[in-house]
Amino acid sequence: MTIHQTVLGCDISKSFLDVFDPRSQRCERIANDKHAIEAFAASLAGTNCLVVFEATGVHDRLLRHALGEHGIAARRLNPVQARRFAEMRGRLAKTDRIDAISLSDFGKMVQPKPDPAPSRDRERLAALARRRDQLVELRALEKRHRADAFDASIIADIDVVIESLGNRIAAIETEIDRHTRRDVELTAELKRLTSAPGVGKITALTLVAHMPELGSLTPKKIGALAGLAPFNNDSGHRRGRKHIKGGRRGVRNALYMAALGAIRANTRFKSFFNAVTDRSGSKKVAIIAVARKLLTVLNAMQRDKKAFA
Repeated sequence: MTIHQTVLGCDISKSFLDVFDPRSQRCERIANDKHAIEAFAASLAGTNCLVVFEATGVHDRLLRHALGEHGIAARRLNPVQARRFAEMRGRLAKTDRIDAISLSDFGKMVQPKPDPAPSRDRERLAALARRRDQLVELRALEKRHRADAFDASIIADIDVVIESLGNRIAAIETEIDRHTRRDVELTAELKRLTSAPGVGKITALTLVAHMPELGSLTPKKIGALAGLAPFNNDSGHRRGRKHIKGGRRGVRNALYMAALGAIRANTRFKSFFNAVTDRSGSKKVAIIAVARKLLTVLNAMQRDKKAFA
């Protein structure tokens, strides 16, 4: 593992970046725009630096790409993790400067593994997949509205909206197909993932778009990332029931549906499902266990670049 000599903490807002440099013990504020961030990333080129910052949705996009293009290591943290670290260090106040210092301290103490350099093609695929999911949710909502409607004019209006959303979903799916066909690696990944039982085109797309870490993490870590790893709930002599929590909801939902298909299509997963059901007395627990097992298999397939066997 590379030990970075300098760990910069960067607090990100919509308009500014507050960067703490431990070499000077100073915090510098720069504009969150392309020109200022390009200059900042260029100033770090050739140095053994790690930049640590919190995930802030679209507001950290310019920084991630600029650092990646200049070969600067970066780590994007869960905001909850960053805040709890600050509180553990006794920093109860919250300002941009304090947050930047805490992020620098976190990187120096933990030495986290840098994130892979961002890929514009994968980010566009993720944006297309996210938009498709939004439209599907809107269509499902309109269908529920239609079931409750009784006025003929309202029903007709809802039907028009449902048809329009269906057309938009089809257009997005066409663009997704066009985008993936242009990228040989993405095409190969989707083909490989869909060779597994229960994994259809949409599940494979969800995994490629929203879980780029697939194939690079241990089974335990990838399970936790998807929200499929069971966590203990014990205290003293009490042994509580384990529960899954957190993770990426969209990925977890896709894998849950894929698990249902895998149970029907493959004797290996069906036998595992039956064994867990008998042991736990719960079919839902067994389906989640199958989803976790399926994810472990998919992780190994991506790691070894091999189809399901």
